[in-house]
Amino acid sequence: MAFVRYRALPQRGEPTVEEFRAWLAQFDADRDGRISREELQHALRSLNVWFAWWKARGGVRATDGDGDGDGAVAVAGDDEVARLFAFAQRHLHAKIAQLGYY
Repeated sequence: MAFVRYRALPQRGEPTVEEFRAWLAQFDADRDGRISREELQHALRSLNVWFAWWKARGGVRATDGDGDGDGAVAVAGDDEVARLFAFAQRHLHAKIAQLGYY
């Protein structure tokens, strides 16, 4: 099993949406420009978030702005990333300030 070290966000205050997008893009395993529920779950696990599978499911549901139900968030899409960022701030509370830190 290989261990991967992910790039962390800058250590100053709350991350911006652009910093969040860059951090999230690291978890796009198939490089299709979208973060699937499984990839989001992996990102949450890297933060040691409890019930990562459940929170990833809620995050994808909260961000599916186009209603296509494809189970993925477009990393390039401003609206979906902004909604995912807002979801993370509301539901992950203090964890959002620690994105990428171990």
